[in-house]
Amino acid sequence: MSILADRVNHPSDRDTLSTNVAKRLLADIRELSPSIIARAAEIEAERRIPVDLVEALRSIGVFRMLVPKSHGGLELDLPAAMEIITALAKIEGSVGWTAMIGSGSAALATLLPRDAYEQVYNNGPDVLLAGSNQPTGTAEAVDGGWRVNGRWPFASGCQHADWLFGFCVMTRDREAVPGPASEEPRPLVRSFFLPARYWQIEDTWHVAGLKGTGSHHITLKDTVVPEANFFDPANGGPCLTGLLYQAVPQLFPLLHGASSLGMAEGALCDLVDLANTGRQQQRAPAPMRESETFQLELGRIAADVRAAQAFHQFQVASDWRHAIAGTLKNEALLTQGTQTAIWLASICVRVADACFALGGSSALYETSPLQRRLRDLHVAAQHFAAQQRHYVGAGKLTLNDPGS
Repeated sequence: MSILADRVNHPSDRDTLSTNVAKRLLADIRELSPSIIARAAEIEAERRIPVDLVEALRSIGVFRMLVPKSHGGLELDLPAAMEIITALAKIEGSVGWTAMIGSGSAALATLLPRDAYEQVYNNGPDVLLAGSNQPTGTAEAVDGGWRVNGRWPFASGCQHADWLFGFCVMTRDREAVPGPASEEPRPLVRSFFLPARYWQIEDTWHVAGLKGTGSHHITLKDTVVPEANFFDPANGGPCLTGLLYQAVPQLFPLLHGASSLGMAEGALCDLVDLANTGRQQQRAPAPMRESETFQLELGRIAADVRAAQAFHQFQVASDWRHAIAGTLKNEALLTQGTQTAIWLASICVRVADACFALGGSSALYETSPLQRRLRDLHVAAQHFAAQQRHYVGAGKLTLNDPGS
């Protein structure tokens, strides 16, 4: 049973409206599903989501999922938002990833000063946001703000964005401004939003998987950005009230996990669809569907998918309880969310690999969704949010609190 289905059966007063909105959005996504699947080859070949499909997602409300209700957004609760991302990634990995970035960035924007936030949403809630969280830019203090120069990679969805963001090392007189004294000595890093018209997009996204995300490099040169457009992405406070805006960094590992989970669910469904065609592989004694060997392996894969669903739902439910209680802004919860994202990425890659192997030689062709699932999940697992090295934080947490 999905989180949303469970909450339909046992809704709280707080969740009822969000549940109904999410049900409507899931129904709209199901209607779009055949057209998304039919254009999977186009999405890969063009290395971006087609403009009309982006507009269809925009019109049904995908990009305002986490926009505050005060500004016309849906402001879905955490479980509902995760289910939407999972559903889209199950249909097509690049579409799910682009929706994840767009909706997550809407939450990030709440860390802006209020006046700048009002500028971003001046024309309504369906604003497309994208950017890069690598601090590969510099911001030099000047009269009126900061002079920004930089080149940022992996800006998923940048070709469709209305506003873009980048992370910068802050400098004064060309010397790095030190970070807070309470932290390890390191330069001060801040982020900023700027309308898309100011940015240049470099065509660099020639990759193995998630090809349709259009995650090109974006650049700025000698651009003065007002002070009001900057914010603290790690420790800043939101300019608006809202349960999820109190701890924005905690959202991103769970969003990444939702995307991985959806792609793994899709791979399992694709394999079942292949078996149900009656396919019988060369020298096999029976069709795939009737083979006990195939059934055994399929059962093992399905168990992995169920375990991934359960782990993600557990962490999402835990974080949502903390959000309601006002205790989500917690370093241990961020560490646990990151641990969840890493494990999910690993197990979902294993699912895709196993589905691809069971698909046999037919899975090799570009027309097979199994090869695309495999490539997409391997690329998603390379993302910094799911890197194995971040298990170190979970290890330290466990040493201090074995029950965490």
